[in-house]
Amino acid sequence: MITNLHIKNIGIIDDIEIDFNKGLNVLTGETGAGKSLVIGSLNIIAGGRFSKDMIRKGKTHSFVEVCLYEPQSEHAIDGNIIISREINSNGRNMCKINGRMVTVNELKEFMKEMLEIHGQNDNQSLLDHKEHIKYLDNFMGKEINQLKEAYKKEYLKLNEIKKELKENFGDEKEKQRKLDLLRYQFNEIEQAKLIEGEEEELHNKQKRIQNAEKIAKTLNEINLAIGENAIDLISDSIRKIEKIETIDSNYQETTNRLKSVYYELQEIARDVADYQEEVYFDEEEQKEVEERLDLIFSLKRKYGNSIQEMLQYKDEVEKEIDRIENLEQYIRKLKQNKEQITKVLDNLGNQIHQLRQIGAKKLVSKINQNLQDLEMKNAKINIHVDYVEEYYETGKDKIEFYICTNIGEDEKELNKIASGGEMSRIMLAIKTVLANTDKTPVLIFDEIDTGISGKAANAVAEKLNKIAKNHQVLCISHLPNIAAVADYNYFISKNIIHERTQTIVKKLNEQEVIHEIARISSGEVNEVTIKYAEKLRYKKLAS
Repeated sequence: MITNLHIKNIGIIDDIEIDFNKGLNVLTGETGAGKSLVIGSLNIIAGGRFSKDMIRKGKTHSFVEVCLYEPQSEHAIDGNIIISREINSNGRNMCKINGRMVTVNELKEFMKEMLEIHGQNDNQSLLDHKEHIKYLDNFMGKEINQLKEAYKKEYLKLNEIKKELKENFGDEKEKQRKLDLLRYQFNEIEQAKLIEGEEEELHNKQKRIQNAEKIAKTLNEINLAIGENAIDLISDSIRKIEKIETIDSNYQETTNRLKSVYYELQEIARDVADYQEEVYFDEEEQKEVEERLDLIFSLKRKYGNSIQEMLQYKDEVEKEIDRIENLEQYIRKLKQNKEQITKVLDNLGNQIHQLRQIGAKKLVSKINQNLQDLEMKNAKINIHVDYVEEYYETGKDKIEFYICTNIGEDEKELNKIASGGEMSRIMLAIKTVLANTDKTPVLIFDEIDTGISGKAANAVAEKLNKIAKNHQVLCISHLPNIAAVADYNYFISKNIIHERTQTIVKKLNEQEVIHEIARISSGEVNEVTIKYAEKLRYKKLAS
């Protein structure tokens, strides 16, 4: 439900905040005081259109913020959701949900689940035949839900098969083109005879060949230094220290260490000599190494960042070739599955259709009874439940509400025949029937009482009161009957402050409610109208 509404710089509204409550919240007040601007602001926060002309004179932007208490919503933080929309005179829009920037379309989709606005020009959900199926199915409730869940499960399977057939398996020419490409890729990698670790070995070999002269010169210098100098000097040192090694154990230890160094140097000298024999420069071999590296580099640009990745890609290509070459069998299996699923869908769709036909008759009867109560005695709602060949997510039905407003006329689609006032009462009739099953938490009715009085006014008040048991209802009204059944009453007025007209909203206490009911009942507050107001209000309090 809406707990707080903040409006700034819209029309004659300067800066107001309204705290709303559960149940039926009725807004009354003087003509032109800004009642419709409040509803207009809710329409703006719901993602509706906004005209720059609505920005308060002398201001550069308008701002609307609403706080919703919806603890079951995944978007809620501590049960609350803060939605805001700021519109600047330069046309810039800024929409936020709990501080996160969203587009106007995202805002609209989110708020569609939170509130519905019904007024002279705001009955889009009733005019949208896609919503009609929701009204009917919500009315039927559990009776149809199990079948719909089973149907949807099969419907999703069907879509997956259709997608696979469409995306992966084109015509014969497309299949052949794909096979030719895959075979070319496989052969190119296969013929290269790649070996993991090969690239690193080639790079090392390339370095040795390119630096052969430098390596040979360095090894020769090392060999001379060790063989002609170090080894001979150490050998001479060993012979000399051996002459005194028996004198002291320390000399014996040094002799042994020198011999270890002598033997280690001999090993190193042999290794260096071996390295010298391996050093060579072969121009032809260098060319072969460079060509091999160029080939690997070329393949890496197409098939992977390493030899391992390219070999893995080759395996994947081989599997894809095998799959496509055996495509006919796979397609045949998919088509068999598709045929089986469509049979299941046809069966479930037909069961759902039969239930909807029965449910539609019951819903029509209840709506028409409510229309009678609302003084639309000649109006008759009818629901067309047409079984079609196409598969929808909700079944195989196309559902649309029709109406005949006068005896002897043909029924037509709602959007082609009903006026704004009639649409509001039709919606009220529908919402009354669906009060216990409709999941939209907030319902807003703007001047739903236009053009009615007497018995019809009492009926509207009664139905609003009934709906408010399961929803938060915000209603702008001029009728004392509706104001009298409100759980909370708000008076909207306009005052001149600092030579500017400003809208003021006040929540009324019980005594003020009586005076307001008296005022709107006859335009005057006197002893007679107060008694009349008290009588109307007493019925609400007594209930």
